[in-house]
This record gives sequence, C-alpha cells and structure tokens, in this order.
Amino acid sequence: MVRTAFFIDGFNLFHSLDSQAAYHKYKWLNLAKLSQGFIGSQDTISDIYYFTTYTTWDSQKLAKHQNYVKALQLTGVKVVFGEFRNVDRVCRLCGKSYRTFEEKRTDVNIAIHLFQTAVADIWDKAVIISGDSDLILAVEAVKKTFLHKQVGIIIPIGRRAEELKQVADFHIKLKERHLKTCQFDDILKIDSHQVLKRPNTWR
Repeated sequence: MVRTAFFIDGFNLFHSLDSQAAYHKYKWLNLAKLSQGFIGSQDTISDIYYFTTYTTWDSQKLAKHQNYVKALQLTGVKVVFGEFRNVDRVCRLCGKSYRTFEEKRTDVNIAIHLFQTAVADIWDKAVIISGDSDLILAVEAVKKTFLHKQVGIIIPIGRRAEELKQVADFHIKLKERHLKTCQFDDILKIDSHQVLKRPNTWR
C-alpha cells in the first residue's frame, strides 16, 4: 500500500480554468474525488492540501471562493492560506507607475508542507498539482533528502511545466475528462439549515 499526499496549488489550478471560458464550468471541482482518481486501487490518500489566497478586495469573488473552500473542507481537504500584497509596477507602454496586487506565499507554503510532511513520514508518494516552476527547488530538495520517496506532478490544463517535469519522478497531464467527472453536486447540504451552491458563473 502506497500512502499518497496531494499538494494542490489553488492559484495555478484556478487560473488554468479561468483563462478559458469553456472550462469555467469546471471550477466547482471536487479535489478529493479528483485526487482519488490518481492513486492505485490498493493505495491510500494520507492528506490533501489546498493552497490558496483570498481576493479580499473583491466581495463577489471572495464570496464564491469562501463558498468553494467550505465545500472542500466538507470532504476533508486541508486549506492553507497565503496572501496578496500591494506592489508597485511600471507600465511597459506608457512608463507610468501603478499599484496592483500580487499573490504571495503559495509556493513557499507548498515547499514547507511538502518537506514537513516528508520529515513526519506521512507519505510515500507526493503529488503536486501545479505548473509553477518556482517549486523546482522544493522538489529537488525533498528528493535528495528522502531517497525512498517519490514526488510527481499533475499539470493543469493549459500549463506546460517543462522544467518542473524534468525534476519530478513522474508527471501526468490533467485532462478535461478528469474535470468533468469530478464536480461537486450543484447543491451541497451542510446541515438541516445550510447548503452550498455552485456559483451561477461556474456553469
């Protein structure tokens, strides 16, 4: 029996779906069910971590995201939060400075949890769902330190991750059929008084 832990880059996964209108209907994604489809019949999932950040300045996006996080937590997914920070940038076209938001900590949080759980011997195989090349050093460090453990990646739709693929023990491309068969029900019942609903824009 192989113990497998999943480390899901929510920012990277979400934007792979958000960038193509045809995939917006798959944002209501059941990550526990998705993960289950990538392990052997005799193997077990030790943990599923979902790394994300709330867009606190946009109330509509925030409400949908919080709704989704609650749905994930109902299935036992562990949510780890990063943050957005204000950063100053310069427009390449006009040369003017402007302030925007930049997502921080997700890659660091994944790296820390990947290493900590390896030290605690929680998994035999780690699967990272991301196409972010910033995770290369973390994967290399874990593989060099824990020679008997495997680290693989599942690459979100629309991502290439060529450099990340080179350091992983294995790699799998996420396909539309995976997304289609791993959706939450449109309405999830929490208890007799509360339900969670798929956002209308995620249909």
